[in-house]
Amino acid sequence: MVTHIVFWALKDEAEGHGKRENAEHIKELLEALVGVVPGLIKAEVGINENGGKYDAALFSQFESWDALHAYDSHPEHLKVRAFVKAVRLERESVDFES
Repeated sequence: MVTHIVFWALKDEAEGHGKRENAEHIKELLEALVGVVPGLIKAEVGINENGGKYDAALFSQFESWDALHAYDSHPEHLKVRAFVKAVRLERESVDFES
């Protein structure tokens, strides 16, 4: 199994919405990919409540490295990524075998 974790710092305003609304939309979009993207076992997005550097984080698990790589270019994920790219300031990620 492969774990993929991503942290985002979001813009205060983007795509006509505030930071919180955009974080909630990211959560909805990414969590909906389970069952759509082959090999994606789990996708959970948390919205930061402590005022730290990052506003949201994705915790996801994949069947394999190949599944993670396929997710990266899956058409439904690319749609989500386009939205996230429009509303984020920064992104950090960590991938590891679990």
